[in-house]
Order: sequence, then structure tokens, then C-alpha cells
Amino acid sequence: MQITVDGFVAGPQGELDWMTWEMDEKAIDFVNQLTDGSDTILMGRKMTPGFVQYWESVQPGDPQYAFAQKMVNIPKVVFSRTVDHIDGRNVRVENGPLVEAVNQLKNESGKDLIVYGGATFVSSLIENDLIDELNLVVNPTAIGNGLRIFGGRTPLKLIGSVAFATGKVVNTYQPVR
Repeated sequence: MQITVDGFVAGPQGELDWMTWEMDEKAIDFVNQLTDGSDTILMGRKMTPGFVQYWESVQPGDPQYAFAQKMVNIPKVVFSRTVDHIDGRNVRVENGPLVEAVNQLKNESGKDLIVYGGATFVSSLIENDLIDELNLVVNPTAIGNGLRIFGGRTPLKLIGSVAFATGKVVNTYQPVR
């Protein structure tokens, strides 16, 4: 999850203009490692159309093409209470109760599940103790106010931290249960 140094995942109106988009080789390797260790992407409804449209529109010859193909080809499960279909390749919508649906996915054989957001969805996963590992990508920016993913006290154990030349730091945590 992308986050500011002062703990926000988006501006007050959902703005993401504070994110550092530069990627060095080390950061690209980190993202590829996370992605390659996963075989299903979980997402909330609000962010899915933009996510799907972006990755499906990357053309051959673009430096992001190989990664885009991963994003397109990995099955995506979108959680929604309001829609039962979202256009896109390898996209299915889950309308059932969040806890039961996520636990069922976690119990299936295969690689890890990876969550690509959004803020409300991630917050629901945290609130329902459904996250086993949390990668917070701390951007070197403070925005003062905005949306948070933590609704209250959430004890976490730091299990790793990696700094990148872009100024981003990925802190990896496990929930303390």
C-alpha cells in the first residue's frame, strides 16, 4: 500500500498526486518478487476500473509491457456490494461476505494473495484481521490530511525494511495477534 510519511494513503478527496512514481531497478525487482509470489489479486470496486484499464492499455514496446502482462493475466477478485460485473480480463466480482470470501481464497492451494487496494477495501481487511503481511510503501511526502487505512490501534511487528534510491521505503509488517 502506498502511504505518505504522515500515514495517509490518499488526499481528502482521494488524490494520489503525492506519490513518487519513479522506479529504480531495486524497486522494480521488489515489486516483481511480490507479484511473482502471488497468483491472485484482491481489489476493491472503486479502484478496479482504472487499474484494469491502465494495465490492459500498455502496448508492446513500452518498458512496462512485461509487468503489465502479469497484471492482466493474474486473476483479479474484486469485492463489491453494488455491482456484479466489471469489465476486464481475468476479473471476477465477489459479492459475498468479505470475511468468508477472503478466508475461502486464503484456504485454496496456490501462491499468495496480493492486495492492490483501495483504501476502504484495505481498511476493511485490516479491521477484519484478514491481512497476514502488510507492505507499506512510504513515499517521501507529507500531505497533512487525507484517507487512512487504520481505524484504530493496530499492533504490528516489523519484519523487513528496504530503502530505494527514489526516497521510498518499503516497511513490511505482520499483525501482532
